[in-house]
Amino acid sequence: MKLYELAITPNAKRVNIFLNEMGIEIERVVVNVRAGENLNPEFKSKSINGRIPLLELDDGQTLCESVAICRYFDELNPSEQSLFGNTPLEKAQIEMWQRICELQGLNYATQAFRNITQVYQDRERCVAAWGHESRLRVIEFLPTLEKQLRQQAYIAGERFTIADITAYTFITMLPRLEISLDEKFTHLLAWITKVEQRPAIIAVNSALPA
Repeated sequence: MKLYELAITPNAKRVNIFLNEMGIEIERVVVNVRAGENLNPEFKSKSINGRIPLLELDDGQTLCESVAICRYFDELNPSEQSLFGNTPLEKAQIEMWQRICELQGLNYATQAFRNITQVYQDRERCVAAWGHESRLRVIEFLPTLEKQLRQQAYIAGERFTIADITAYTFITMLPRLEISLDEKFTHLLAWITKVEQRPAIIAVNSALPA
């Protein structure tokens, strides 16, 4: 199998943290999205959405979308401590919080960054007003995470899950948006410190350019 990615991008970071947590090694192929390598016909013939990360299986089938890729590896490697949960209720709670963090956090952060910086203006319509609105929505979402972490150790319960991976990936985008966490986010800051001590996240962060 091959994973097509650019490690610094948020969704590639999500998959890399997940694979590290599971102890899975896989061949990587770097795709420079800034240079538009994901737009060439060869890559687009493999990827439905023309984006990274993209997983290519040994038989030539491909999977895109980061959480779908993570689910595939989770199903291949069943565990009593699945990052997607084990019991019906746990699976539902983790899915709920993963989606909340994705839709109300990570997606808005991505929209804010792309539309404010107009980094991909050569290939997409950039709307500065939407970028600034998205940034405000990011700021408005942060108290939700603080409240949740005031009540329990991790985003979706008492152990680390895919919801934490998505939330952490979201949080790492805040500096790009010039958003900082002050002292009122006591529990969120403590959670960041805790998850950044995990070997899987240390490995991903240490591999990124300074």
